[in-house]
Amino acid sequence: MRVLVVDVGGTHVKVLATGQKAPREFPSGPTLTAAQMVAGVKMVAAGWKYDAVSIGYPGPVLHGRPVAEPPHLGLGWVGFDYPTALGCPVKLVNDAAMQALGSYRGGKMLFLGLGTGLGSTLIVDGIVEPMELGHLPYRDGTFEVYVGLHGLQEHGLTEWRRDVEDVVSRLVAALQPEDVVLGGGNVHQLDKLPPGCRAGDNANAFLGGFRLWEESRDGQTGSEQMKGRPMTGTLPLTARPAWKSLEAHHEKIRDLHLRTLFADDAKRGERLTAEAVGIYLDYSKNRVTDDTLALLRRLAEESGLRERIDAMFRGDKINVTENRAVLHVALRAPRGTSIVVDGKDVVPEVHAVLDAMADFSNRVRSGAWKGHTGKRIRNVINIGIGGSDLGPVMAYEALRHYSDRAMTFRFVSNVDATDLVEATRDLNPAETLFVASSKTFTTLETMTNAESARQWLLAGLGGDVKAVAKHFVAVSTNAQKVSEFGIDTANMFGFWDWVGGRYSMDSAIGLSTMLAVGPENFHALLDGFHQVDEHFRTAPFERNLPVLLGLLTVWYTDFFGAETVAVLPYEQYLKRFPAYLQQLTMESNGKHVTLDGADVSYPTGPIYWGEPGTNGQHSFYQLIHQGTRLIPCDFIAFGHALSPLGRHHDMLLANVFAQTEALAFGKPRAQVKAEGTPDGLVPHRVFQGNRPSNTILAERLTPETLGKLVALYEHSVFTQGVIWNVDSFDQWGVELGKVLAQRIIPELENQTEPTLGHDSSTNNLIRRYRKSRNTR
Repeated sequence: MRVLVVDVGGTHVKVLATGQKAPREFPSGPTLTAAQMVAGVKMVAAGWKYDAVSIGYPGPVLHGRPVAEPPHLGLGWVGFDYPTALGCPVKLVNDAAMQALGSYRGGKMLFLGLGTGLGSTLIVDGIVEPMELGHLPYRDGTFEVYVGLHGLQEHGLTEWRRDVEDVVSRLVAALQPEDVVLGGGNVHQLDKLPPGCRAGDNANAFLGGFRLWEESRDGQTGSEQMKGRPMTGTLPLTARPAWKSLEAHHEKIRDLHLRTLFADDAKRGERLTAEAVGIYLDYSKNRVTDDTLALLRRLAEESGLRERIDAMFRGDKINVTENRAVLHVALRAPRGTSIVVDGKDVVPEVHAVLDAMADFSNRVRSGAWKGHTGKRIRNVINIGIGGSDLGPVMAYEALRHYSDRAMTFRFVSNVDATDLVEATRDLNPAETLFVASSKTFTTLETMTNAESARQWLLAGLGGDVKAVAKHFVAVSTNAQKVSEFGIDTANMFGFWDWVGGRYSMDSAIGLSTMLAVGPENFHALLDGFHQVDEHFRTAPFERNLPVLLGLLTVWYTDFFGAETVAVLPYEQYLKRFPAYLQQLTMESNGKHVTLDGADVSYPTGPIYWGEPGTNGQHSFYQLIHQGTRLIPCDFIAFGHALSPLGRHHDMLLANVFAQTEALAFGKPRAQVKAEGTPDGLVPHRVFQGNRPSNTILAERLTPETLGKLVALYEHSVFTQGVIWNVDSFDQWGVELGKVLAQRIIPELENQTEPTLGHDSSTNNLIRRYRKSRNTR
């Protein structure tokens, strides 16, 4: 939502809209009326786009309406119809309350605005209480008379400063706040702040005005009561009421064993389940009670999860550090739906690319597309890195059952030459097609591999550069670079800056997937994604599969100190699924600052890892069962095998159910002793249990099911990121190493000894490598 914030002051009215860098203003004064204010706002905000307005009013407000005329402005403010005059929904609050809201950091905060008068607001655990402390008696007048503009002009700067310190100390003694903020236009007149105070920034009034709309919980438009209304989303996470309640609740139940929870509730294993769009989630083997789940849902509400979901699907630019929309959901939106970004419906563009991909895939799969020598394509090599590799690799392995077995598919990502050499070693260049995936066509690893692949191709086809156009296609948006490489831009498949790499496997990045399984199966994959998208968007939190998974991850990460999550697919075709999730989860939520750049004071993204069962049972399950670390696990299994063979599938599923049972209930000492175990071995054979897990079941692994599983984790990651208040859609952490590598490459390759300016370790490693390199 685009908001226009209006800060009405005694000397100026200042306005700022969403997306604008600097406020605008016009003069106020003792004759300014409400109608004149509105006319001035419309004039100075001309050309700005906004959907709603926040007004900071310099006087008392009740139920979103002025209840008294402002003491330093003209008349006509009480009873004025602000929404009608401005032509959009309006929220009107006391100006001090608005600036206080923008300054709030949590706990109990007193805000005092030193302006024309004395504004005052108290915020306690997110509850905003506008106050009129300025009218309380003080000496032979009121607080406002002495510390407002009148006092400054009447008594002079020195005495005014003493009065401010005295008034602040009296109010602090009476109200006992944990934090005191002095704001308003005259705070800069103080040569030093009273003890225990910090200076507010007038710009915080604008932040407070924006926050008014961010925190709407009831769907109302227009003015509404501000007094006593929870504004928890403005709080730091650890100051939110639900968080504090969860801390206390955790202390109470942290040692409660799953054995007890199941013994006390015979129906727990049936009750704590959820099912939607063909996915069944059993979350009963988690260390939670009904109270836990209710508090986690309340935390989601206080964190604005529903509003953030709506904002993503609406196309709002929720990737704040890059000012981009986040619309991987548009990649699988059905034809005919509409999602608008910057005034353009993007869904028709998505389907235009899908249609072009389908046409190309059909030509390659049918043999209509011929290579340079007239042979049909039998080998496809995808060249990409990060999201341009992990998604396609995972999807190909997961859907190999549905792939054209007459074709060979390989994937090259590592700049280590071994990756490309091994991928091409036994292939015929005349039958090989490369898909080079790089949005800018400048990615170091991808373009290094693509250039080497080009040389391999030309060496095998007699050096005719015209061959490139028949054996290379591009997934990119840089037509010039693609053309310079030798690729026909008619075979360039584009995507958009509102698609993050790790969310792009269902975009043109999935071209290799479509080549492998065909357009019909690819569209089934998209349909699976879309079904979970709609479930996530519409389902109540208590039955919302991604929300439940995300909240449980927050519960273990932040309250139990769990550092990892194990994803254990009991399906060999999903062997690359954990690796894919590593980028999806850790690149998204591996963040140390909040959306507004403040350092977090709580753990964020855990480490995701895993292997297919039953392999893992014979390696790392030892640590999960008997180690000292708590590792929540997601078990993924299917009712039907894609490769049925004797008793194999029954044995596979028996292991799934056995592992979750063993993790939950363990094997206590008494049971071990009762089995006749020698005393010296008893401690070694005890399984403590109380190790949490989710079980995720579906009928069979189909393209549609794969789409559902990926979307399930995408939206779980989104849920976690909203709770932690981080930007789940940027990845600045990958940049520094790449920048330093560009600096080091010429230092390794220079014929003469370079002057090195790194630390002693890096300098020594470079010299050691250069010595080894030059003695080959």
